[in-house]
Amino acid sequence: MRVVVKLGTSTLTHATGRINIRRVEKLCKILSDIKNAGHELILVSSGAIGMGVGKLNMKEKPSDVPTKQACAAIGQCELMYLYDKLFREYSHIVAQMLITGRDIQEPETRKHFKDTITRLLELGVTPIINENDSVATEEIMVGDNDTLGAIVARHVEADLLIILSDIDGFYTDDPRTNPDAQIIDVVLSVNDELRDLAGTKGTMLGTGGMVTKIQAAEIAMEAGIDMIIANGKHPELLYRILDGEKVGTKFIGKKKRA
Repeated sequence: MRVVVKLGTSTLTHATGRINIRRVEKLCKILSDIKNAGHELILVSSGAIGMGVGKLNMKEKPSDVPTKQACAAIGQCELMYLYDKLFREYSHIVAQMLITGRDIQEPETRKHFKDTITRLLELGVTPIINENDSVATEEIMVGDNDTLGAIVARHVEADLLIILSDIDGFYTDDPRTNPDAQIIDVVLSVNDELRDLAGTKGTMLGTGGMVTKIQAAEIAMEAGIDMIIANGKHPELLYRILDGEKVGTKFIGKKKRA
C-alpha cells in the first residue's frame, strides 16, 4: 500500500511544545517496521512552530506572523534532525520537502512535486512534508497539515490517508466535555450535520481541530481514498489499521463504494 500519515503537533510534542521523546521514538520504530513490510510511506508532519515555541521557552504560540515564521524556522531544524536520527537507527533514509500552496496549485510546480515524491519512493526514501511556514504568506499558504495531507494523498494516488491526532476518532460531540459522546466508526459521506459536529477548536500549539479533518476527509473521499482518524498517543494502532482492523473513524473513499 501507498500510505500517507499525517502527524499532528499534539502527537509529536508535550503541551509545553517540547518533543515527546518516548512517543516519537516509538512512532519512528513502528513506521520503519511498516516500511520493512513493503508499504510505501509518506509523512506529512506538523510540529515545527510548536517545537520552535518550546525551544524558545515561550509560554504560548505567538500570534504575529514574523514570530510564528521564526519559530517554524527554528523548530523545523530540530524536527528533521530528530527524524533523520531515529529513522537512520532502523536503516531508513528520510527526505525533507517544504512546500507552499503555490507549489501544488500551479501545474508545473505540482508536476515537479509529484515527480520528486515518486522518485524518492522508488529509491526507498521516506518523504517528510511540511508547509514552508517560514516563508508562506496568507496568499500562498495551504493553511493546515490535515488539508495538506489530503492534497498530498490525492496527488500521489495514495491508497490510504491516516491522520494521527489527540483524539480517538470523530465523535457525536466533544468527548472532552460530554462523557456521553459516541465515536462514529464509519463515514460514507460528509454532510452539514457532520460539519456542525466538527466545531472549530484546535490545540494551543497546533493549527487544526476537527474542522480541518473534515475538510481533509472531503478531499480524500472525493479522490477515492480512504481516510482514518486515530489517536497518535498510541502509535501501535498503525499496525492494526494496516491489518484492516477497525480503529478510530474511517471515511470511505467514493470509488470504494462504487
